[in-house]
Amino acid sequence: MTNLLAHHDSYLKNFEATVVAVKAEENIIVLDRTAFYPGGGGQPCDLGAISVAGDILKVIKVSKQGGEIWHWVEGVLPQVGAAVQGEIGWERRYKLMRTHTAMHILCGVIWRDYQASVTGGNMEPLRGRMDFEFESMRKELVQEIEERINAEVEAARNVQVKILPREEAFQIPDLIRTKINLLPAGIEEVRVVEIVGLDLQADGGTHVANTREVGIIKVVDYKSKGRINKRIEVENSD
Repeated sequence: MTNLLAHHDSYLKNFEATVVAVKAEENIIVLDRTAFYPGGGGQPCDLGAISVAGDILKVIKVSKQGGEIWHWVEGVLPQVGAAVQGEIGWERRYKLMRTHTAMHILCGVIWRDYQASVTGGNMEPLRGRMDFEFESMRKELVQEIEERINAEVEAARNVQVKILPREEAFQIPDLIRTKINLLPAGIEEVRVVEIVGLDLQADGGTHVANTREVGIIKVVDYKSKGRINKRIEVENSD
């Protein structure tokens, strides 16, 4: 099992670890602990570098495989047991943190004010999209949503992360905002992300600590993706 440090500290940029497995045919290394986020929930994986005894390995992909985090690298592979230092590509990671929190603000406002469930979503640095169960979507509604989500940015709400036992987590009303519950039955602990006073969801991604860090959110597009499925696309200010 790889200890996923990003679940506890999204601002951790550098870390030390030990190589526990090497898959030479695919240029993959597995570490006992990592700050690289492996992707999931619509958030892309982190990129960056791992240094081993002076050699720098470029991390080009990260993925969770069972309980392990696999790092695809470019460079000379280390031996099992080697001590390494990891460095997250911070500029990209921080943009994704801001975008992911923006997505939660959007989701929180729409759930609170319009009681619409999420049917899908995806993101890239400073841009994201979410699909909601709306029967109709018009310009006036989109403008209203944009005003309300930016009011939450300006409210400077703190963002908190907790790891809860599954039974306790599922006592929280509306914990799962997606139309389909994506949490496998075998997960015994649930990571929850709370935008204090606005939103509380089960979530595995990285986030900023306060909504003010998100910056201005602009709705750049909206469209119908079905009879009761409408897409909203947003961008964060750079």
